[in-house]
Amino acid sequence: MKYVLVLSLLLSAFSSIANDNQDASAWLNRLSETLNQRHFSTAFVVVKNNQAEPYHWAHGIDEEGEQLEILSLLNGPRKDILRKGQIVSYIEPGLPAYSLATNQISGPIPAIFSGDIESLGQYYDFVSVGRSRILGRAAQLIRIVSKDPHRLGHWVWLDEESGMLLKLALLTSTGQLLEQVQFTYLELPDNMPSQLHQVNEMTLPNVVDIPNANSELELNWQVNWLPLGFERKRVNRHRINLLKTPAEFMLFSDGLVDVSVYVTQSVDKQRAPEFVRDGATLVYNQVKNGFEVSVVGKIPTATAQLMAESVQFKLPSVQ
Repeated sequence: MKYVLVLSLLLSAFSSIANDNQDASAWLNRLSETLNQRHFSTAFVVVKNNQAEPYHWAHGIDEEGEQLEILSLLNGPRKDILRKGQIVSYIEPGLPAYSLATNQISGPIPAIFSGDIESLGQYYDFVSVGRSRILGRAAQLIRIVSKDPHRLGHWVWLDEESGMLLKLALLTSTGQLLEQVQFTYLELPDNMPSQLHQVNEMTLPNVVDIPNANSELELNWQVNWLPLGFERKRVNRHRINLLKTPAEFMLFSDGLVDVSVYVTQSVDKQRAPEFVRDGATLVYNQVKNGFEVSVVGKIPTATAQLMAESVQFKLPSVQ
């Protein structure tokens, strides 16, 4: 009888977990639908290192069904990211404006939130925690929890009425808060926000061609260890800083998190690893055999270290 009771309790617990995961997935799918199908005008702040960066974000759909977006940094020199359908443009004072052939804005909000969020289910658990109150609105808290120790956790608070994102927090596996995005204003009008009409009438900068993971550009090094689910998305070779230091670069992603690996020549033959964290973003540097390997991304320190140590050189590189 005792074993039957224990088995019954275990089955009940598993059933509860499954229901929570289904509820969480449904909420995340609703978020994706809202980000793609609703007009909205919002403001939010990115809080990290006891500082706050304010942004304005607007989205709409024009009469032809094309999605339009604008994301603007409000403090300091103005930086705008504009989207018209399958083209995203980056405009920043003092730098040449350019466009990319994509439908995803690269900003503080993960692009996957407007895509197929359920595709993350192989590497993350979705957990429905319960109700909360954010921005004076009833909200549902959903935790996106890594199934391994190589990723950070993402907590999202969604508006119960619309499914819109109200807050996002990035935490370590021990619960340390590294960075959060707090919405301070939300409007969901029936018509497209007025500033998007200007975007629709603009001539965007020329689209630049960035080599992707399938390009013929081959680098003379490789990353031999990646967390499960991370795939190479981009590879490039360019020069950085005023001294035009040559650098090679690979971008990896699991769909939610992007991690970049840079390799440059170093005056040092070897140097002890060093790292600095800016909110959730880690910059990890290590010198190996006269080359500096830098890993940059919103990942745990141990993950960056494993990636950096796995870099293997084939031939002299970075010319």
